[in-house]
Amino acid sequence: MATIEAYATKSGKRYRVRYRKPDRKPTDKRGFKTKREAEAFAATVEVSKLKGEFIDATASRATIGTLGPAWLGRQSHLKPSALRPVESAWRIHVEPHWGKIPVAEIRKTGVQQWVSNLSNGDKSATPPRSPKGATTVIRAYGVLASILDEAVDDRRILSNPSRGVNLPRKTKKPHVYLSHEQVHTLAETSKYPLLVLVLAYCGLRWGEVTGLRVRDVNMIRRRLQLEQNAVDVGGKIMVGTLKSHKSRAVPFPKFLEQAMGEACKDKHRDDLVFPGPSGSYMGIAASGEERGSWFASAVTSSGIPRVTPHDLRHTAASFAVSAGANVKAVQRMLGHSSAAMTLDIYAELFDDDLDAVAVALDKAVTESIVGKKWAKQ
Repeated sequence: MATIEAYATKSGKRYRVRYRKPDRKPTDKRGFKTKREAEAFAATVEVSKLKGEFIDATASRATIGTLGPAWLGRQSHLKPSALRPVESAWRIHVEPHWGKIPVAEIRKTGVQQWVSNLSNGDKSATPPRSPKGATTVIRAYGVLASILDEAVDDRRILSNPSRGVNLPRKTKKPHVYLSHEQVHTLAETSKYPLLVLVLAYCGLRWGEVTGLRVRDVNMIRRRLQLEQNAVDVGGKIMVGTLKSHKSRAVPFPKFLEQAMGEACKDKHRDDLVFPGPSGSYMGIAASGEERGSWFASAVTSSGIPRVTPHDLRHTAASFAVSAGANVKAVQRMLGHSSAAMTLDIYAELFDDDLDAVAVALDKAVTESIVGKKWAKQ
């Protein structure tokens, strides 16, 4: 139980409350002008401990600037390519605004205003800030909210004041689907025709195709065994597991068999199938050639709709569905975590299935009604 004792100051008698925190460590709070105020505080302390809602005043004074770096250091589960934008969001948007503010002083209205300023721009700031995209705003908010979640778990604050604010909505970019003719025209115009065809017919991510080694190509079964992902992070190639952390096998069509054989010919099993100009991973190579330069040039020269290497995954999905592949097969080929995710991304590719449902229902109703009419005769 808390104890109350009086002490003298130049301004008169004051009261101190001595009590133990939930971890049994003694502490106190002083400065109460009346004994009744001290008793009321002591009572709230005991009730909060019984309810499991006790908050240490010292812990609640910790600032976002103090807690943020420690939180970032615990994000080791993120791949380097995913961690980099999170670190950027912290450094550019979260720490400058919230760094000096104690967690106990953050209010929901303040967080909402910050989100709105990021979304709409802040002309009152020095210098004025331009509006940020929904992805940037949501990522920055996520960093702040996650730090405050940990503050709740550590009993620095009772609840997270950032939860429940209104966030901007992401708008999905319409998918661009190329035809077979357009893909082959792009391949013939590009510096790496086989690479373009593999992207368009196998649906590999850029890091997956550039990390492909000779040992990963099974010419007998026409399979690409994907094990590594070579991702460009700030100009440095980081090699790790696939995005899903699971390896997968992807088939390649027979018309690519000869070209794949030529690409692997006279190479060691550990050599890259599609090396860059320097012989290492293709990307932002040491020679300064970016993957976007030759690809963008080929897109322009071929006259096809504007696409990126990643957009060819969409084309691969459309080719697979038009060839009769079901959603589960498309999911496995693209390496999505679930068939539901594949449907969310490519729902428009399965419109024919909706038409089939309508036709089947029409047939069932027609046969049922006709059957009843014949039964009555």
